Amino acid sequence: MSLSDCKYGSNNHTDYTHSLHSLPMAENYGKRPVRTSFDVNTNLDIKWSLRNLRSISKVKVVSFLMGLTLTFLITASYILTWDRKGLLLTPSPYQLRPAVVLTSTAAAEAPSGNDLIDMKLLAKNISSKLEYAPRKVPDEKDVVGTDSNLFSVIPRHFLPGIKSPCWYEEFSSERSTDLYQRNLFTRRSKTFKTVCDHLRTNFQQHLFHRGSKVFRLRCLPYFYIIGQPKCGTTDLFHRLLLHPEVKFNTMKEPHWWTRKRFGYIRFKDGFQESFPVEDYLDLFDLAAQNIQEGISGNSSGDHRTLITGEASASTMWDNQAWSYLPSDREGAMPPFLAQDFIHTVQPGAKILIMLRDPVERCCGEIHRLYSDYLYFKIANKSAEDFHQKVVDSVYLFQSCLSEGSLRSCVYDTSLSNSMPVRLHLGMYIIFFLDWLTVFNREQILVLRLEDYAANLEVTIKKVFDFLSVGPLSQQGEAALTRRPLSNTRRTADRNLGPMLPATRDFLREFHKPFNHKLASVLNNKTFLWSNT
Repeated sequence: MSLSDCKYGSNNHTDYTHSLHSLPMAENYGKRPVRTSFDVNTNLDIKWSLRNLRSISKVKVVSFLMGLTLTFLITASYILTWDRKGLLLTPSPYQLRPAVVLTSTAAAEAPSGNDLIDMKLLAKNISSKLEYAPRKVPDEKDVVGTDSNLFSVIPRHFLPGIKSPCWYEEFSSERSTDLYQRNLFTRRSKTFKTVCDHLRTNFQQHLFHRGSKVFRLRCLPYFYIIGQPKCGTTDLFHRLLLHPEVKFNTMKEPHWWTRKRFGYIRFKDGFQESFPVEDYLDLFDLAAQNIQEGISGNSSGDHRTLITGEASASTMWDNQAWSYLPSDREGAMPPFLAQDFIHTVQPGAKILIMLRDPVERCCGEIHRLYSDYLYFKIANKSAEDFHQKVVDSVYLFQSCLSEGSLRSCVYDTSLSNSMPVRLHLGMYIIFFLDWLTVFNREQILVLRLEDYAANLEVTIKKVFDFLSVGPLSQQGEAALTRRPLSNTRRTADRNLGPMLPATRDFLREFHKPFNHKLASVLNNKTFLWSNT
């Protein structure tokens, strides 16, 4: 079923109804005959029977009320979760072991989790399962068939002589009356709404006329910073905007390829509304207008070298949307990945990946998973609580791995939703190998946050060379290095201190086989993170 056919999970949901079994009503209680025995203690027996009858009636009334409450909860679960798979009260296939509550003293001494998890055995199992054949890339016709509108809007070839992937789209004057007003991104970003107000005022002068037809320039991103979360992608993107050839990009994380085109913003909130590809392309209109000025010769510089980009940190790993769409397929694996679509529309795209040690603190920052936990979990944070959640998550992953492949567990939405912490996001090699099935190695630049923080100028120059943009002026370099860090740790989170040493050791053992494979594929031992 194509995405357009299912309308990205529209509100045509199945109505679930429950027929209640007939229950004895309260007024019938006490009408059943009660057998009594008459002897010398007849009066006592009668009193006992009446008391017993009243007791039985109360039990039945309570049972009836409890049954009614349970029925209400089940019905409510259908209503609250009818765009998801399963009921609110349906147990996950991945059940947590009984929680081990850690005191500060116990956690500091030996809360490693090894009492229930043989980490050496688990690491050996992971290492053996890391040796697998590359995934089978879906046929291009199957990718195109999932979203006919997407591939009808974006052409197969782009304009020559322009660095960014751009093309001319015929423009109807009828659309000028509501230009950008229906764009769904403007409803959720005041900054982008302001940009659209500016674009609207001088939109007509950036149109291209050929005969009786009018065209507008459309562009896709030239580069994608695809991940990972809490690995410095926000800081990198905003520093790149200081370069004159990159500065006309407006939104860092549209999350269009992984979520919004399917109609999801946060999966826990259910289906919202699908963001059409036209709304996504509007995000790059500021750059497109400046590129058009270069083509028309209306600018002092050659704006044809301007490049577009975005930095949605979900692009590398998040393919959960497929599990929420109606489908007859079996298994937890998504039928397509985000890179299948990006490569199909734009095979020459530049991909940047920023990673950090998935275990240790680095460069004054904190552990990626711990950082993730502190950033997204609002209340009741503690190092002990984080440790317990890590152990529980590893336990769940181990349970999945005992029955399935490594890739199937990493992409299993039910498993990831059951994990107290997003453990799978640190398994970088699984996602990286899948990106290598469609993009050439030369199209992907992999950076370490440790190198970025230790020597910003050298790392940024590497990025500039990869994107083929010119060097900055001395003034530009000074502004780039002076810019404060983005997405730094909250003050309240800093007061919590680092994670427990036992948690760090536990996670280091878990991530070791993944890091070894990554370092081997990249031919770079620094990705072992053995010296951090």
